[in-house]
Amino acid sequence: RAIGYENAMPWHLSADLKRFKALTSGHSVIMGRKTLESLPNGPLPKRRNIILSERLTEMPEGVERANNIEQALALVEGEEEVFIIGGGSVYEQFLDLADKLYLTIIEAVFEADTFFTPIDFKAWELTEKVVMDNDSQVNFVYRFETYERKNNE
Repeated sequence: RAIGYENAMPWHLSADLKRFKALTSGHSVIMGRKTLESLPNGPLPKRRNIILSERLTEMPEGVERANNIEQALALVEGEEEVFIIGGGSVYEQFLDLADKLYLTIIEAVFEADTFFTPIDFKAWELTEKVVMDNDSQVNFVYRFETYERKNNE
């Protein structure tokens, strides 16, 4: 469940970053202030960047702010697919509203101080699983899993 350490990802997976870009390009992404600050090149290109933060007063160019979850949802009303991209507290706030999860499961232990909220997998159906056991850039196995909420409630 680890997702971060000292406001950065504890690993670097090129395939994961490529997948993230392919999934999120052309869509709105909602993130917290710390996630925005952790992006090395600022707001993500080819995406509508929405920051969920009451404290952020100066907004970088290309970023919209929502003070709360209701404002964030109002900004993306009518969009078919919106991505929640972190951090931990933002994932927790939106998990009950999600109907699809795109997860990267890493079979290794990393030092972490930020974790994904626990998932009740009984409420989700695994619809795709891709095992990455031949990535020469890392010495561990990881996999991409996609889940859809059962009964789409």
